[in-house]
Amino acid sequence: MTAAGSGLAAPTLTLLDRTQLDATAVYFVSYDGLVNNNSFQKNGLLTYKGHQYAAWYTATRNAVVARRALGATTWSRITLAHTLKSDDSHNVISMGVSRVDGRLHLNMDSHSDGFFYVKSIAGLLDNPASTAWTSAAFGAAQTTLDGVALTTQFTYPQFISTPEGRLQLSYRVGISGNGRNALAEYDGSAWTALGEWTAATGTYTSTHGSSTARNMYLHGIDYDVNGRLHALFTWREQSAAVMCDAGGLTNHDTGYVYSTDRGRSWRNDAGTAVGTTGSSDIVSVTDSGLVVDSLNPDHSLMNQESQTTDSTGLPHAIISYVPGRFGQCTTDYVTDRIAHGRAFHLRKNSAGTWQKTEIPIALASSQRTRLVLDRYDNAYAVLPYGRIAGASKASGHTDWALLYDASDLNAFGEVVVDELRVRADNVLSIMYQEKSSGTTPSPLHVVDFALPA
Repeated sequence: MTAAGSGLAAPTLTLLDRTQLDATAVYFVSYDGLVNNNSFQKNGLLTYKGHQYAAWYTATRNAVVARRALGATTWSRITLAHTLKSDDSHNVISMGVSRVDGRLHLNMDSHSDGFFYVKSIAGLLDNPASTAWTSAAFGAAQTTLDGVALTTQFTYPQFISTPEGRLQLSYRVGISGNGRNALAEYDGSAWTALGEWTAATGTYTSTHGSSTARNMYLHGIDYDVNGRLHALFTWREQSAAVMCDAGGLTNHDTGYVYSTDRGRSWRNDAGTAVGTTGSSDIVSVTDSGLVVDSLNPDHSLMNQESQTTDSTGLPHAIISYVPGRFGQCTTDYVTDRIAHGRAFHLRKNSAGTWQKTEIPIALASSQRTRLVLDRYDNAYAVLPYGRIAGASKASGHTDWALLYDASDLNAFGEVVVDELRVRADNVLSIMYQEKSSGTTPSPLHVVDFALPA
């Protein structure tokens, strides 16, 4: 199937299979989410060299990592030497691959306190057919990165591989509304703390009031095909004085920065330098040229939604909020987002202009949406409950339509997407957990869809 007159394939989905990771994964709802399926995990599910890897907590609260060959229907599980410490959905497991030495790295169980870190033996991911998949392949859980202590207030681990094959770890220092983003880097032999690159200080003033502390919430952090590092974000203010009503969210604006030197320095959309990692000059709310889509704090804009880059290196993001046609003041962000929330596709076009298109499907949820681009740069929005909408590159990403209603999944809400598998074999893999109640464990699955070849 091709988009009319374009010569490009249109966005399509073909269901391939569904596999069960765990019949009884741990289940509790906190901060409106599940610890095994928070969409800001990078990565809870990933593909590397013909194998797919998944990580989660089972009903016994043990951390588990599993793998399968692509196309296989069974997973081989390893129980790691770590147990989930509290019922906090922020305590996700994130995985990363250091291509320079073929190790799998996992960061677990952190929300504004310490973290737990485990890494595999070298070469485990390079030679999966000949390297034993047993607990002996993983080292002990550490509370540092091989001796490098980062912070006692650590949250939101996201692993990213550099073009050279090094592994970087993005994380927040501090707490919600008063924190800084930072980076560390692994070169195949040792970790180095690169330092903080965003500031919590400065004054932001809305029509309602002012705030003097905040944190930058990343929608993601990704290298493009040209080696540029992109970060789209929203600011969360500490003071509720900036809102029309205390029941909303203090998040405001969508901003954008990029780095051409592996995260050592940062520039705004116009190319102006706005910060140097690990220095006294870091990215601040008072820097000019950061905002690419302005929105005041009265619309329950969600933090940590989703981003990616296309085949030419242009950045794309999903953001979501309550549009103004439903009112200019949200008073209960959960209720209002469920009733009126919408997701929007925000992207930079080849002319250098930022464009935004509403995805015309009610969120019916307070939660987040994930963004995927196929090899033709068609866009797919994986909405709460596993629903999938698509828009074609040929239309300028304006023809959004529902492709899959997910009525057969019984998914709780947010889902985890395997970003790397889309590039590996044109398959969209989604990890989701079935709805349950209280703390009754429920099945955890992976469902696979073929994208246009």
